[in-house]
Amino acid sequence: MHIIITGASRGIGLETVKALLENPDHKILALSRNIRPLEDLNAGSRLQYRVLDLEKPHSQSDLLPILEKEFAGKVDILINNAGLLIKKPFAEFEPEDFDRIFSVNVKGVVFLIQQLLPFFSSGSHIVNIGSMGGIQGSVKFEGLSLYAASKGALSVLTECLAEEFNPRGIAVNALALGAVETEMMRQAFPAYSTSMTAKIMGTYIADFALNGHRVYNGKVLPVSSTTP
Repeated sequence: MHIIITGASRGIGLETVKALLENPDHKILALSRNIRPLEDLNAGSRLQYRVLDLEKPHSQSDLLPILEKEFAGKVDILINNAGLLIKKPFAEFEPEDFDRIFSVNVKGVVFLIQQLLPFFSSGSHIVNIGSMGGIQGSVKFEGLSLYAASKGALSVLTECLAEEFNPRGIAVNALALGAVETEMMRQAFPAYSTSMTAKIMGTYIADFALNGHRVYNGKVLPVSSTTP
């Protein structure tokens, strides 16, 4: 399997990479603004890593040579895990906050998928990592309005792309995560603790990316056992 994952250097993304590396047949391209933790994995040629900042979509063009060389022009799985959270009262949001959140959580995803379209084929699976905050009717929390709105956009994008790519046999699903013990959760809910670790969630995401498209397509699936 040829697998690409964004936001791969910490938390859930890093644990997903580790879980995917357990299968020696997987070849992974891990993308992140900080690649040092990926270097420390010492996974050899099965793990390639590159610096990618989703706030700057033009940098995605640097991926094309490595896809041609290392992946033989074929991508089986894309996991859009990178995300940005800025917590502020709605009245205090600046235009720059809006641009940053939507650039990473929506715009970056859109243009990465667009760049990779020539490399997907029938049987490929795109997994967008969303949030319970982005599901209509779920509990919402103060200070997270723009983050939740961006994840809501990602949910609808998932449904739209699944329909558009269906004739090509490309599945698109989203996992709407609840509370997981990560830096982002502590930023959003400083006083909250959960038994859901990044390792448990990373293992789940890896398995879903490999197998979920056998039974799901165009779905936004809640992955949460608590509130938040």
